[in-house]
Order: sequence, then C-alpha cells, then structure tokens
Amino acid sequence: MVVRTKAPTKAQKQGEVERVYLTLREWLINARLAPGDFLSEADLAARCKTSRTPIREACSRLAQDKWLSLIRRKGYLVSPITVRDIVELYDYRKLLECFAAAKVAVSASPEDLAGLKSILAVETAAHSELRDILAANARFHLRLAELAGNQRVIDQLGLTLGYVRRLDTLCTQTVPGWIAHGDIMRELDARNAEGARQAMATHIDLSREKMIKLFGS
Repeated sequence: MVVRTKAPTKAQKQGEVERVYLTLREWLINARLAPGDFLSEADLAARCKTSRTPIREACSRLAQDKWLSLIRRKGYLVSPITVRDIVELYDYRKLLECFAAAKVAVSASPEDLAGLKSILAVETAAHSELRDILAANARFHLRLAELAGNQRVIDQLGLTLGYVRRLDTLCTQTVPGWIAHGDIMRELDARNAEGARQAMATHIDLSREKMIKLFGS
C-alpha cells in the first residue's frame, strides 16, 4: 500500500519562506553570515533544514533589502560594508530618528517615557551582556518611532535598524565603548523638541564615526 503525503498548501509554503527569511536575516544581523561570505543554496538549505525553493525565495527578498548580492548560477554574496554604505545609512537614519525624537518630546505621555527608561535600564545594569544591550538599543530606537506614530517611519526604521544591529555587533567586537542614550532621554523628559532632535543627531553622528573608525581602516 502506497501512502501519499499531502502536498504543502500555499499558506504552508509561504510560511516556510517567511521562516527561512527571518532565520537568515537574524544570522546576517548577528554576523553569523559575515560580510563577504559566499552562500550556496545547497548549504543554506542544509543549515535551515529545508529545500532550495524557500531558500531561493528568501534570498531574493534579502537581496531586495540589500543584505545579499546574487551571483548568477553560483549563489549569493553577503554584501560587504563600505564607508559609503555607513555614511548613507546613518544620514538616512538621522532623518528618520531626529523627526521621531522631536515629535515624541512633545507628544509622549509620562507612561511612554517611563517605558523608554525601562528599556534603557540594561545600559547601566551590572553584568549586562552585549546581546542584551544591542537588543535594548534596537527596541529603544524603534519604540521612539512607534510613539511618533508615523507608520512609514516605523517600517523604514525597522529595516534600517537591522543593518545598524549588524554594524554594532561587528563594531563592539573590535572597538571598545558604548554610546548611551542619556542625553536623548533627558531632552525627552524636558519636553524639549529641538533639544531631543539635536541629542539624537549627536548620538547618530558619534555612532557613525565609530563605525567609520572600524570599517574605514
């Protein structure tokens, strides 16, 4: 007797592509797939325990997001990091985040500000691990965008912060020091929109220079 298994439904196929996409994206962010690495569909399929089709579709999405470059009939290259990439990334980030900081300074409730402080508590906590600090950093910046209430800013910043998390992971492995968020939080508490904008701009500029120090050498 031959037992026939049901073919995966469209929803199941889409769900598998999404799982693979999120897995590979997290590996890229955490530098498990490092800049300059060559990736083959067969190897990725084995590592993700799936077939090549979900790998191909997920990698196509990652290429659209600028994480990967397609090498025809060979595989994919994890996009290298250049100084120009860093400058453009942080210039764009500044546009999004200075807007968010200024708006939140005048619109956030006391509960909203308390929530932001709770996210940042890990920065001053004893024995905080790097992965927790990086995760809190991303949550803080994305939460600012959420509080600003502009969905396009939220969507674009979510993508941008993925690139930033990868840079932070690579950078803090080599260059000591962490750029905290105290100045930004003080201006938010003071309800100073222009001060919050300037504090965010300074924070991003310092972060950019740190990245250039690493990747421009």
